[in-house]
Amino acid sequence: MQEYDIIVLGTGLKECILSGLLSVGGKKVLHIDRNPYYGGESASISPLEELYKKFQVSGPPKSFGRGKDWNVDLIPKFTLANGLLVKMLLYTEVTRYLDFKAVEGSYVLQGGKLHKVPLTEPEAMTSDLMGMFDKRRFRKLLQFIHNFEEGNPRTYHEMDPRRTTMQEVFRHFDLGQDVIEFMGHTMALHQTDDYLDQPCINTIQRIKLYTDSLARCNYSPYLYPVYGLGEIPQGFARLSPRHGGTNILNRQVDNIVMENGKVVGIKSEKDMFHCKQLICDPSYVPNRVKKVGRVIRVICLLNHPIKNTHDAKSCQIIIPQAQVNRKSDIYICMVSNTHNVAADGMYVAVVSTTVETRNPEKEVQPGLALLEPIQQKFVSISNLMTPTDDGRRSQIFVSRSFDATTHFETECDDIKDMYYRITGTEFTTGDIQRDQSDEEEVE
Repeated sequence: MQEYDIIVLGTGLKECILSGLLSVGGKKVLHIDRNPYYGGESASISPLEELYKKFQVSGPPKSFGRGKDWNVDLIPKFTLANGLLVKMLLYTEVTRYLDFKAVEGSYVLQGGKLHKVPLTEPEAMTSDLMGMFDKRRFRKLLQFIHNFEEGNPRTYHEMDPRRTTMQEVFRHFDLGQDVIEFMGHTMALHQTDDYLDQPCINTIQRIKLYTDSLARCNYSPYLYPVYGLGEIPQGFARLSPRHGGTNILNRQVDNIVMENGKVVGIKSEKDMFHCKQLICDPSYVPNRVKKVGRVIRVICLLNHPIKNTHDAKSCQIIIPQAQVNRKSDIYICMVSNTHNVAADGMYVAVVSTTVETRNPEKEVQPGLALLEPIQQKFVSISNLMTPTDDGRRSQIFVSRSFDATTHFETECDDIKDMYYRITGTEFTTGDIQRDQSDEEEVE
């Protein structure tokens, strides 16, 4: 009989990170995936021929270079340099298997034009996103956020962070709608405008995280792994055996075994594996999840950088919903051979958004228009699934599907929440022992 503390089904990013955190915490973990590769939904596809095969498209043309030079993420996301994902990677020491590079720029579409999100005070002063008076007010608000300390009421400017709404904070600094829009959507990374009527503490912390991340990388708050996101699950696969974990790929799970409403193990190809807790992605437990929406992603292969981005080799573009009369933002992320994910002179851009109508492809059109001419498009529409309960009774903990954003902040919230429900304790990063080499690898 094979006994484990925790069995993890699926090698998606969230499952791998939780497996790593729990292994490092002393748990005996068995990790199983029905696929012959790591990454699940968040895999990187290589060589390029495999991507064409997956979407049943003939090609690729010879002009796209060697297929093995491509590593195309199905669900690409950037991570904030000072964000929770980087802290989790440092905590598990999986950073020794990874190499990150900064993303060159962050842009916002406003008034039909692409604008660079101002990252420094001098950039803010020359930005055409704001008029002269707004520039001064923007600077004052940034200074307020920079000096803000939750435990020090003297930094509140007589605004209670748990009662004052963000709308009231913007009003206090007398900021115009254009500034509010780009701060809320490209710095605080909110997906809708609901945050305006909520206590300002959350948005202040989000903008603080953005500016702290920028301080670490100088010219961009975002990082992205060399060779694509698929490197992260691979890194965790290498980490697991060091902590007594076991990984099995290409293995079907026939049955989740329950006793008195609680998980006790799984049956897989005549073997019984026992466990006290089970972690999985939605595809393993269709009876324990519900559909809450849909996401469209369009992978675009380009032979040129995106216009009006100063020929950036990598960037993020956010189109705030109000600019295109929508309820949710449209996201674009673009990477290239700088991160070793495309052949020399080629680019991979992905446009994504939450589906709101019966014609999803029309919804991403404003994003696709910024990428023209597009050499090849691959369209996928996936369901957004979320667990129907918190898993505490059954001890089966299910991750949420990946959302439309092109950054990891919402996914990290899910990991943090799952970690709390699984262990009963908050994940904290205070005891991270960073050695010099780890620091260098995420700079």
